[in-house]
Order: sequence, then C-alpha cells, then structure tokens
Amino acid sequence: MSGLDTITIGERFDYGTHDFTAEEIVRFARKFDPQPFHLDPVAARDSLFGALCASGWHTAAVWMQKHVAHRKAWFDSLREGGHPVPQFGPALGITDLKWPKPVFADDTVHYFHEFTGKRERRDNREWGIVETVSEGYNQHGNLVISFNNAALLKL
Repeated sequence: MSGLDTITIGERFDYGTHDFTAEEIVRFARKFDPQPFHLDPVAARDSLFGALCASGWHTAAVWMQKHVAHRKAWFDSLREGGHPVPQFGPALGITDLKWPKPVFADDTVHYFHEFTGKRERRDNREWGIVETVSEGYNQHGNLVISFNNAALLKL
C-alpha cells in the first residue's frame, strides 16, 4: 500500500477552536510582531482596524499548534484501529496565504484542514506530494485565515 492510499481527497479535519484574548495578542506581538495595533488598544482604536487585533502570524501559529496536536491524535487513532499511518516529510511551502478579516481580542477562531490533491513525484518515486487547504473562521462565520500547503508523503 502506498502512503498516498491513506489520504482521501476531500477529507476535512476539524481542528477545533481557539479564543484570542487581549493578553495573549499583546504577549505574542511583543515577541514577534510589535506593531501598535497588536500592542496597544488605544493605538489600535486609531488604526485602520479600529480595535486591538491579533497578528496574522499569531493566527497562523495557533493553526500550526492545532495541526500538530491533531496529526498526533489522528495517527494514534489509526494505529489503535490497525490501519497504516502515513509518514509525512517536510512541507514544500505555503501559497495563497490570506488574512481577509482581522482577529480581534475575544474572538474565537475555528480551524479546518482539508486534503485537496495527491500525486507521485516524477523525480523521486519514494515520496509523493499531498496538497491541502487550511482555513480559520471567527465566531461570526467570517474567514480570517486561509492558505494552501503541499507536503511530502512517503510512498
């Protein structure tokens, strides 16, 4: 059985939700994205955003945390059921990263991940490529982050 056989195109994973607090937004911004609209509610009020909002990189970092936790639980479930566990290699890159709406303090983002493609590599028959789309929606159903990804998968 090929590793690609373990992937079902259209399979969508629910990664759960994350609540973005003002304290967490500021803490992340201090370390990684120190812009006024991520650091100071007063400065944010006078910005294009109108209120304190999370860095897009913060929303992406939370997605990654959810992704790693979900992958571990998924693999554990496959093992317990006696099913083959796919062996992923490194990601090949992210494309079309978008933050169409800001994530404000006290927003809750619901994250998802879906398999959209799979194929063998022409240059290396030991590894295939899996393509995905990932998204996050706020509590109002607005898309706040989306991106496409490709990763290697052992055949």
